[in-house]
Amino acid sequence: MKNKLISSVLIIVGIGMIAVAFALESNRLNKDKAIITNLSEINIKSMATSTNNAIKVQKQEKQESNTIQAVEMEITPAAVVIPPRIEVYEGMTMEELAEKLNHSLKNELSGKGQIIAEKCIELGVDPYIATAIMLHETGCSQSSCSYIARTCNNFGGQKGSGCGSYQAYGSVDEGITGMISNLYRNYYAYGLNTVEAIGHKYAESAVWPTKINNYVSNLRAA
Repeated sequence: MKNKLISSVLIIVGIGMIAVAFALESNRLNKDKAIITNLSEINIKSMATSTNNAIKVQKQEKQESNTIQAVEMEITPAAVVIPPRIEVYEGMTMEELAEKLNHSLKNELSGKGQIIAEKCIELGVDPYIATAIMLHETGCSQSSCSYIARTCNNFGGQKGSGCGSYQAYGSVDEGITGMISNLYRNYYAYGLNTVEAIGHKYAESAVWPTKINNYVSNLRAA
């Protein structure tokens, strides 16, 4: 009887120990699970934080880059394009030639150096010779231009109609370009491109070339 009682107690104690062991193991598992869950949450939060930080860094770098570019655009001067120097006559540009001619132009021809220079260079006519002929034929270098220059805008003494036996033009500019075109068409086109060669056909006076050359010298020295 005594032995049976001891056996029963041992069995009960063993079952109790087993139950305690199961309880301890279950408690340990729950703690481990909680730890793992906490670690996972920590890792997820850490990853999210790292990602957000990375995005912030990228945005900041982009903003800094844009700021630097903006500053560079502000402080970098625009490229300055210097047009090439184009010399059209005796080392002068068109503007310089026009200015030089203007030094000797008066009355109706005053300030017309640009149109004279442009038309002469366009047709290949010497601008000094053309201007010298206009000054001589019209007297515009003196106190006043001739009658046909003032009333008919004829600056070369060209024959024609509309102004008695002389050609009439509608404006000063038309008269200037008409004179230079006539000089090209009837003289330069035939190889008559010097004062002496032009003089044989342009005027009957033997001293005409000398007078024109004097005007040319004065124009060049102006």
